Amino acid sequence: MSDCVIRGGTLVLPDVLRKLDIAIEDGNISAIGHELPSSAQEIDATGLHVFPAVIDIHLHFNEPGRTEWEGAATGSRALAAGGGTVFFDMPLNSTPCTTNAHEFDRKRAALEAASIADFGLWGGLVPGNAGEMEELAERGVVGFKAFMCDSGLAEFPRADDATLFDGLKEAARLGLPVAVHAENHELTSALSKRAREQGRRSVRDFLDSRPVITEVEAIQRAMLLAAEAGAKLHIVHVSSGRGIAAAIEGQARGADVSIETCPHYLFFTEEDVERLGAIAKCAPPLRDAAHREELWNRIMDGSVNAVASDHSPAPPEMKTGDFWNAWGGIQGVQSTLSVLLDRGFHRRKLPLERIASLLAGFPAHRFQIPNKGSLQIGNDADMVLVDLHGSYALRAGDLHQRHRLSPYIGEAFRGAVQQTIRRGEIIFKNGAITAMHRGKLVRPCSGKQNHA
Repeated sequence: MSDCVIRGGTLVLPDVLRKLDIAIEDGNISAIGHELPSSAQEIDATGLHVFPAVIDIHLHFNEPGRTEWEGAATGSRALAAGGGTVFFDMPLNSTPCTTNAHEFDRKRAALEAASIADFGLWGGLVPGNAGEMEELAERGVVGFKAFMCDSGLAEFPRADDATLFDGLKEAARLGLPVAVHAENHELTSALSKRAREQGRRSVRDFLDSRPVITEVEAIQRAMLLAAEAGAKLHIVHVSSGRGIAAAIEGQARGADVSIETCPHYLFFTEEDVERLGAIAKCAPPLRDAAHREELWNRIMDGSVNAVASDHSPAPPEMKTGDFWNAWGGIQGVQSTLSVLLDRGFHRRKLPLERIASLLAGFPAHRFQIPNKGSLQIGNDADMVLVDLHGSYALRAGDLHQRHRLSPYIGEAFRGAVQQTIRRGEIIFKNGAITAMHRGKLVRPCSGKQNHA
């Protein structure tokens, strides 16, 4: 007898939707079929769709060191409420940053003690730490993150071209990808300095200081360096159709490049930044409606590989006052699936199978995370039960993150998460966190990782 059978739901499989039962045993999917045998627990999923749970490959939970900004305890609960069971935590914002094996061990211990979701860890690529990358790979990092512009944190300096090229070569040797925040440092710095000197400090002036060309040029340069190094490149939070086009050109020339965008670029525009203020400030910034529609076109035609939240929280006092000095980051870890269901499936007929690929299938495949990302026998029982036609307006009280700030508050969505299941355990149900056990480290299944 299996531990649980989910009956009557429509499974979102990689290539098809099927109304089938799904059985769970010892935390794994043990059977998929019609009228499976009875089990100790039965879940009636009639009228619901069963997706593979979200794998959020890009967020900042800031632990250890800046837990007051978020922390894995609250952040992972918000992820679960949004249908997620796995996250990859970025190496900056925690203090010290995850740029060596010692800090990896500290962060792993902190997250194992606090997170209800499974997690992977990005290592940092900063000037002077190329010699630390092998030990980070042995610990199990999913890849290495580099900033091509100022990160906003002095303890995580940008990777100049020499640092980036050296890091790409070492990452290639280790069999791991490098993720880049792609904005041209010289242009963004010069345009920002000029605006400040001229007393131009409005929201519009900030947007103008980070034009699309800064993203496009940095993507092109990163791809050139990655191709020369023979490295895998992952471009995070691409904000414009032109940025996607630049990455596609690199792919056509044989570069091993994957492309990520974020739900806020698919939902909001620069007009919303002027309306909402610092709560909608991020870098690269939100773009105009034409760029947003081009991003959707690229989602629809398969050019974009993954959508991740880039949840980058901060205390409320850091999101108020002068816009230019406010923290730049969107708090939206709970809303990624909702955006793709409402604005993608309902408004643009984005196939549900494509949503599953963007949020789970491709992330597991690209980062070589075993037994995750799809509903198939033998995989971990990570899934989310969704009422596709359930409508709600997000309220601050619905948020499970530490600070109830989000540009999505007050927005209406169609597509509501009913239950989130992580390795067979229901960790979120009908608005409440129900997890009894903690998450575990996930790690790539190939490359040079061999540390237990």
